[in-house]
Amino acid sequence: MTTEDSSGTASGGGTAGIREQAVVRVSGLRKEYGDTVALDGVSLEIGAGEAVAVMGPSGCGKSTLLNMIAGLDRPSTGQVCVHGEDLGRLNETRLALFRRRRIGMIFQFFNLIDDLPTIDNVALAAQLTGTPTRQARRRALELLDELGIADRRNVYPAALSGGERQRVAVARALMNRPALLLADEPTGALDSHAGEQVMDLLIDLNELGQTLLMVTHDQVLARRCASRLVTMADGRMSGERTLERTV
Repeated sequence: MTTEDSSGTASGGGTAGIREQAVVRVSGLRKEYGDTVALDGVSLEIGAGEAVAVMGPSGCGKSTLLNMIAGLDRPSTGQVCVHGEDLGRLNETRLALFRRRRIGMIFQFFNLIDDLPTIDNVALAAQLTGTPTRQARRRALELLDELGIADRRNVYPAALSGGERQRVAVARALMNRPALLLADEPTGALDSHAGEQVMDLLIDLNELGQTLLMVTHDQVLARRCASRLVTMADGRMSGERTLERTV
């Protein structure tokens, strides 16, 4: 499997693959929903090739942080830069296009389109950026093959196992060779066997140079897949430490 770092070339992953330029730079991030403060002065940098896990109790702000970095929501104050782009300077149209091209997302409940077969669920991510259908389907098939599910290319999501659905979601997230891969509880809806498979896949991707940010409650996922752990509480970063991956 091949992936690309923020300069567009294949690279080694983990802490050894960190580049001087940050793929993610978040500064003084604050988000308010009415009287509720979801984020309160969060700053974070993620270097190219890093795998960072964000953990904390429900309601601590970790999913809000992920949404800000993904460009799915805008901060009340503060700055979010991804791959050198200040997301706050982009209008909604340009932000959507940037997100499709440079950010890959994996969700807990897969978010596949039920009435599209596997290959079209994956190819759609590239077609939305203007890639011709034939070219998009060719890349989709390559990814499905690399993920071991090419034989399921014409199967609809309802007929896939949970692990297969998450692999389809990973293929979709990788379609446009994103600078950053975001994972929101990627093993949360899977049984232990499928969860192990997805963890192995995330490790492989990071070792090939893919920058990865995960939000999770799963300490096993964080210890196995991340090189750095960030903890949050009450909308703030409460701790940060380097991790040695467990086998």
